[in-house]
Amino acid sequence: MALLDRFKLTGKVALITGAGRGIGRGCALAFAEVGANVVCAARTEEQIEDTANQARSLGADAIAVRCDVNRRADLEQLLEATLRHFGRIDILVNNAGGTPPCEALYTSEKMFLEAFQFNVISAFVLTRLAVPQMLRTAGGGVILNISSAAGRFPLVGFVAYSTAKAALSHMTRVLGHEFAPKVRVNAIAVGATETSALIPFLNEDTRAKMEALTPMRRLGSVEDVALAALYLVSPASSWITGKVFEVDGGTESSNWPFPPPSL
Repeated sequence: MALLDRFKLTGKVALITGAGRGIGRGCALAFAEVGANVVCAARTEEQIEDTANQARSLGADAIAVRCDVNRRADLEQLLEATLRHFGRIDILVNNAGGTPPCEALYTSEKMFLEAFQFNVISAFVLTRLAVPQMLRTAGGGVILNISSAAGRFPLVGFVAYSTAKAALSHMTRVLGHEFAPKVRVNAIAVGATETSALIPFLNEDTRAKMEALTPMRRLGSVEDVALAALYLVSPASSWITGKVFEVDGGTESSNWPFPPPSL
């Protein structure tokens, strides 16, 4: 097999959560471009239908499934829809997640639990549902978790989110070992990337400060992350599991330019 062919996903079925916009959408379209059929899942039906339509224009078979990853019943229905339409599942991207900033002393137990539910537990539950079906229908598979650079260095004002993403990264390492060699599990620790979650904070001054604090002197793009995702779910990375890839412009500390709150 030619080296470039190892990046192809011809005939594979990829399920991506949070596929209506940002990194999830970018992953769905990247996978479709190299031959995968895709299941686009998110809460906003209009957005996932648009992603699915774009995937079809690239030659993929694609379906849009409305899903709130915080609801187990929705996750079960998502997997059922995938198997009903495609008869198999090869790739799962746990991308849905996020938690608004909040100072630690104002972060309630409820907010902390919600951060873990959205960013960690939902990914675990969907993984636990998907792996037996990967083994049954495809003989194996690949799971990719979208984590965050915030999970490895302090990000002031994001204690719930950062801690949840650190947990997601470590869960990746554990499951990578537990599911090997039939199911590979990896993660991407994403740095500051221009998505709808970050753009509201990006005035000219904030952008300049963040770029100055980033060794590559720019913020990430959705395509930067999608290309890394493509590598990690493709046969090109067949000897990699249980790893957290840092796709963050070279940052070794936070490039969030806002000062910590005064106590």
